[in-house]
Amino acid sequence: MTTLTFRNVDASPEDPVSDWPLEAIQTTLERGSLSHWRRLAEEIRAQPWGRVARSVEEVLTYSRPYGVAQAMERVIARAREDAEQGERRAVAEEVDALVRASGVSRAEFASMIGTSASRLSTYATGKVTPSAALLLRMRTVSRRGR
Repeated sequence: MTTLTFRNVDASPEDPVSDWPLEAIQTTLERGSLSHWRRLAEEIRAQPWGRVARSVEEVLTYSRPYGVAQAMERVIARAREDAEQGERRAVAEEVDALVRASGVSRAEFASMIGTSASRLSTYATGKVTPSAALLLRMRTVSRRGR
């Protein structure tokens, strides 16, 4: 592992990545090694829209370390895609659970929330994500049931 040193910041490369200031992240991108970049990638995967991911994006607007810039951009994009897929799956599971908990048929549930059975199916499979207002309406209808 290449020795990495931060200058003029109150942080150490041994500190958690989430505690690093912007200057430390820039130093890591420009002078770090694979093990350091992996630590950045792990934090980005854990929090795709978090401070570290946003800091990496900011640094990459003015510093393009050869090979590292594109790799980090891919890490951020993939982490966000994975997070969004997980969120869509969670919403789809909730929609399906709400329909089951309502005690009515899918067609009747769809009618009660003001949509078609085919559109409800797209929500329950995660193909389409319902609006926040529609999700609230589904929760209300599910609690009331018949």
